[in-house]
Amino acid sequence: MTQHGNLRSDSLPSTVREFLAAHIARDAGTALSFLAEDAVIVDQSESFRGREQIRAFLSDAGSEFQYTTEQIGAARVDDDHWVVTLRLEGTFPGGVADLDYRFSLRDDVISELVIANHGS
Repeated sequence: MTQHGNLRSDSLPSTVREFLAAHIARDAGTALSFLAEDAVIVDQSESFRGREQIRAFLSDAGSEFQYTTEQIGAARVDDDHWVVTLRLEGTFPGGVADLDYRFSLRDDVISELVIANHGS
C-alpha cells in the first residue's frame, strides 16, 4: 500500500469531505447519509453497528463538551482507504486531542470508520 500524506481537503473523496463537514457540524442525519447500510464505526475501541447505533453515536459523540476541530493531516492509503487527522481543542479532559479518522469506502459510501488517537 502506498500512503500519500499531507493531502489538501479538496484531494479527499467527496464522500469523506462531506461526511466530515456534517459530522463536525453535528448534523447526524446528513453524516449518516454517507454511510453504507451495513457500516461500522469504531471509536476508541467501541463499535457502533446499524443505523440506530450509528445515529446515536453521531448525535451524542462529544456533545457534553465544547471544542473546535481542525484538519491537520490527510493521507490516501489506496483508492478505498483514507486517513484524516483532526485536532480537537476544547473543554474535554486534556484539552487537545489529535485523532485519526480511518475511512474504508465501498461503492462511494463509507463502509467503516475507525477513530483512534493519532499514531496508534
